Amino acid sequence: MSRVTSLFYASRTMGLAALLTLGGCATFSPDGGMSAVSEAARADLGKDVVKVSDDTMAAGADARVQQLLKKPLNANSAVQLALLSNKGLQAAYNALGISEAQFVQASLPPNPVFSVFRLGGGMELEIERRIVADLLALMTLPARRDIAETKFRTAQLRAIAATLKLAADTRRQYVRAVAANQQVGYLVEAKGSADTAAELAKRLGETGAMNKLDQSREYAFYAELSAQLAKARLQQRLEKERLTRLMGLWGQEVNYALPSSLPALPKAVKASPRIEAQALERRVDLKLARGDLDLLAKQLGLTKATRFVNALALAGISNFDRRKTASVDPATGVVDYSKEKTSRRGVELDFEVPIYDFGEARSREAEETYMQAVNRLAEKAIAIRSEAREAYLAYRGSYDIARNYQGQVLPLRQAIQDESLLHYNGMLIDVFQLIQDARARILSNVAAIDARRDFWIADADLKAALIGGGMGAGGSGDATTAPAPVSGND
Repeated sequence: MSRVTSLFYASRTMGLAALLTLGGCATFSPDGGMSAVSEAARADLGKDVVKVSDDTMAAGADARVQQLLKKPLNANSAVQLALLSNKGLQAAYNALGISEAQFVQASLPPNPVFSVFRLGGGMELEIERRIVADLLALMTLPARRDIAETKFRTAQLRAIAATLKLAADTRRQYVRAVAANQQVGYLVEAKGSADTAAELAKRLGETGAMNKLDQSREYAFYAELSAQLAKARLQQRLEKERLTRLMGLWGQEVNYALPSSLPALPKAVKASPRIEAQALERRVDLKLARGDLDLLAKQLGLTKATRFVNALALAGISNFDRRKTASVDPATGVVDYSKEKTSRRGVELDFEVPIYDFGEARSREAEETYMQAVNRLAEKAIAIRSEAREAYLAYRGSYDIARNYQGQVLPLRQAIQDESLLHYNGMLIDVFQLIQDARARILSNVAAIDARRDFWIADADLKAALIGGGMGAGGSGDATTAPAPVSGND
C-alpha cells in the first residue's frame, strides 16, 4: 500500500474515531432548563412558576389565575398571579430555551462537507470525490461545548433573576396600591365629617350664630379636603393600573379586588445577624457575575489555544480517471478500443499561515475582557454588602417611624381633637382653632399610612437585598404617591 493511501485510511479512521468519541452530545431537557428556576422560586419565594409552551399548560395557568382572582388579593397571591401571567417573564423563559438550543447545537461535531467532481469529454472521464472535515472545530469541540454549557447555566441564573425581580416589584407595587386604598378610605371618612361640619356652619350662618369669616374657613377646609380626596382617588387608580401591568392582567381580569388597608405592623423586627454573609451567599446577581467570569475564563483559554491556528481543515480525496484509446489493426483494419482506469487517493490539509496576525490582538482583548469582569465582580460584591446594610437600616428605621405614629402621634392627635371640640363647645376657642386641629389630625393620619406603606416596602426591599430582585425606590415612590396635605393657611 502506498504512503498516500495509508495516510488517507489513517485520517479516515481517526475521523471516525473522533466522531464516535464525541457521540455523547447534549440533548434537550424535558422542561427546557426550567427545573433550576422552579426550585429557586419554591425555595426563595414559596411560589410556583410555569413556562407556557402549549395549550394545555396555558389552560392550566389560566385556571389558576381565575381561581386566585375570586378573592381579594393579598401580597402572596399578587406575586403568584404575576409569575403565572406576566408575558415579559415568559419571554425570559423563552430566552432560556434559546440558550439550551444553542448549547445542544454547540455540542454537535461539525458536519463533514462532501463534494463530487465529474469531468468528461471525448474519450476521457475524470471523477473526483472529496470529503472535508474541520479539524480545528473537532479538536476544540470539548472546549466549545463546555463554554456553551456555561452559557446555558448562566441563562438559567438570568431567568431566576427575572423571576425574583418580578416578584419583588409586584410585592412593592401591591403595597403602594393597598396604601392608596387606605388613603382614600380615610379621606372619605374625614370628608364625611367635614360634610356635616359644613352643613352645620351653613345653618349657623343662616341664623346669624356664625359670622362670614368662620363660615368661609369651614367651607375652605371642606373644599381643600374634597380636592385632596380627588387626588387620592386618582392615585388609587394609577397605583392599581401599575399593579395590573406587573400581574399581566387584562379584560375582565382587571376588576380584581384589593384590601382596604395594609396589614398591621409586626410585633418585632427581624434580627440582622450575618446579613451581609447571607446576601453574598444567596444573591442571584452575584452568582450571575461569577458565571460570567467563569465563562470568560473558558473563552480566554480557547482564544489562547487557537491564537496561532484558527483555520485547520483535512480533506480526503479519491480520484477516478478513465481513458479510452483506439488502435487500428494494420492487417485487418479493425479498430480496437481499450480502456485505461486509474484510481488515486490522497489527503489535503488546509491551514492559515499567521504571517501578519499572530493572534496577539485577540489574546489581549480576551485578557482585558476577563480582567474587566474580575473588577466588576469585586464591585458587585462590595455593592451587595452595602445594599444589604442599607436595606436593613431602611427596614429598621421605617419600622420605628411607623410604630411611633401608631403608638404616639395618632393617639395624641385624637386627644387634641377631642379636647378642641370640648373647648369649642364651651366657647373657649373659635372655629379657626378647631379647623387647625382637624387639619393636623388629617395630616398625621395620612403620614401614618405613608409610614406603614414605607415599612412594608422596606420589608420587600430587605428580602430582595438578600436573595436578589433589585433594589426598589423605597417608600417614596413617585412624586404623586402621597396626597397633597390640606393647607393650614387661610
